[in-house]
Amino acid sequence: MFSPEGPTLRELAVQALSSVEHGYDLLAPKFDHTPFRTPDSVLDAVASALHGTGPHDDGLDLCCGTGAGVGALAAVCRRSVTGVDFSAGMLDVARARTRPTGPRVSWVRADARALPFTSAFDLVVSFGAFGHFLPRELPGLFAQVHTVLRPGGRFAFPVLAPPRPSSAAFWTLLGFDTVMRVRNALWRPPFVMYYRAFRLGEVRRELERAGFQVDLRALPEFGTRSDGSPRVRLVEARRLP
Repeated sequence: MFSPEGPTLRELAVQALSSVEHGYDLLAPKFDHTPFRTPDSVLDAVASALHGTGPHDDGLDLCCGTGAGVGALAAVCRRSVTGVDFSAGMLDVARARTRPTGPRVSWVRADARALPFTSAFDLVVSFGAFGHFLPRELPGLFAQVHTVLRPGGRFAFPVLAPPRPSSAAFWTLLGFDTVMRVRNALWRPPFVMYYRAFRLGEVRRELERAGFQVDLRALPEFGTRSDGSPRVRLVEARRLP
């Protein structure tokens, strides 16, 4: 799962016993060598799908981490791209890898639940960050995104189809979430990271309650499951004028 350049087991243990913010500060230098980084195949597929929704002037990568998603966002935004994250360590790595081509890129340290923008973006994307938010936090998170978008702007993010109970992936994710819940019951500060807490039906309802019109698009690059349903969907939530 990890390349030789990735974190050691001891480093992962130290990170897991930290807060979410400090854990990612520690992980940042080696984050891109872990399976937690969003694969380029997903970033490219999302960028391809968003090309037809523009033009977009200004984009925001919510919970940008080391900035992998900013490259996909820069491919569809003409004027500026902003990455926001609450981990100073992750932002330091993102700044170091920034290339001065294309739209203007900036980095902002902030909590996604209290964004320092108002009607500043045409497009907001996010990749792989929602496991760090409890279900009760989604209404406030989506309200923040609604606030930073201009009327008609879009909030887009990929969602993988959940694994079936008969698959090894299902039991692996269930085991991981169980371990994290036990850890958080016994240790402070908590480390919120749950892979099975972000359910598409609930997410869609909360987006609509926040004032979005929600559409789902299959990402054909990833094919379909045995029942014909897409393996990966792109959620597109549009702020109504």
